[in-house]
Amino acid sequence: MKIVIIGDGKVGHKLTAQLSEENYDVVLIDQNEGKLKEAVNELDIFCITGNGADAAVQKQADVPHADLVIACASTDELNMLSCLLARRLGARHTIARVRNPVYYRQIDLLKEDLHLSMAVNPELTAANEISRVLLFPETSKVETFMKGRVELVEFNIRENSPLVGLSLAEVYRKFQIKILVCAVKRETEVYIPDGDFVLQQGDKMHIAAAHQDLESFFKSLGHKNAKVKKVLICGGGHVCFYLAGQLLQAGMQVKIIERDQRRCEELCELLPKATVINGDAADHDLLIEEGIGEADAVVSLTGMDEENIIMALFAKTQGVGKIIAKVNEDSRAQMVEGLGIDSIVSAKSATADAIMSYVRARNNSASSANVETMYQLLGGRVEALEFIIKSECRFTNVPLKNLKTRQNNLIACIGRNRRIIIPNGEDHLEVGDSVIVVTKDHINNFSDILV
Repeated sequence: MKIVIIGDGKVGHKLTAQLSEENYDVVLIDQNEGKLKEAVNELDIFCITGNGADAAVQKQADVPHADLVIACASTDELNMLSCLLARRLGARHTIARVRNPVYYRQIDLLKEDLHLSMAVNPELTAANEISRVLLFPETSKVETFMKGRVELVEFNIRENSPLVGLSLAEVYRKFQIKILVCAVKRETEVYIPDGDFVLQQGDKMHIAAAHQDLESFFKSLGHKNAKVKKVLICGGGHVCFYLAGQLLQAGMQVKIIERDQRRCEELCELLPKATVINGDAADHDLLIEEGIGEADAVVSLTGMDEENIIMALFAKTQGVGKIIAKVNEDSRAQMVEGLGIDSIVSAKSATADAIMSYVRARNNSASSANVETMYQLLGGRVEALEFIIKSECRFTNVPLKNLKTRQNNLIACIGRNRRIIIPNGEDHLEVGDSVIVVTKDHINNFSDILV
């Protein structure tokens, strides 16, 4: 599969690295020759210096024969124009990153006229991720499958948890709730566990289940159903705008602190129900004055990772129950993982996941099971993929106990006619089923997990 990426920014570079690692044929276009030299030294790709909206540059990158062109340059206009040009030159599919809320509101019209296969809004994607966590505050990350009917949540086992010392088989017997523990991170090791796996304090679990079953499970653990009512957002950019709108709609009280006065005025007009404060959210006196200690959740969303981390750590000292920080740089996100910040969100990673899901779906479109959704978990060391079974094949209508799966691969959940099945060995797959697979391998086809 030949893929051309326009723009070597945060999203473009992460995508290029992931696609190159999975042996796709990747060409990267950017106007910054220095950045491209670094990319060539680091990755197995071909680079072209130039403007991605220039037909001559696109022809040099062999766009007319490309299966997919992904435009994630600095401006929406350049991305949309680049995709329009790529389709006119003969590219089969195009994806544009579109960040401006005005453009994104009318994206359905634009997609049709620009012949876009997909449009991705990093800030909206990140806001969706944060709002899911705030609606389910016991968790540190929530991904959704099967159009929201199944959730895959990240949950940390704390001191005195009733789960400590129990094997997974004992957990399932004791609680009798339809959940499945799909992956566990213990210190630096990541496991796809079986029933004999014994849980310890500090383990980071990923659990798949329907929303109601997850709520029942957390209630059984003694977690009070403490809903988030007051949210303090530090930084008033696009992520804040999308997130605040969703939280206000959910009935939460939202206070925003933003240092740019003009942006504050815009937010007041766009979000009349929110309280908007003009000030520096990195000023701890201001945070105390604006009641950080009374907030149920603090979300730090400024443009600087370091500021977001510092504000999140300060919120921890003030006893805030739920703390979320936007940290785009992967190495920084790994560094702060153990510092007590509940959730780290990256617009870059969320966007790359959405595009990678589309790439996998295109790559296996001829197979009997299509990738519908894909998320990377635990720093990319584990993937969760949703497949749709399209036709009868060697793995349909066979009891799962008779399907030999490769090590470190797990069938986590089956969706059939609006019913959610946490599978056992007697269950089977049928045409039309949605199937969630959790794996430590990079897979494109469902059959890749079978021996």
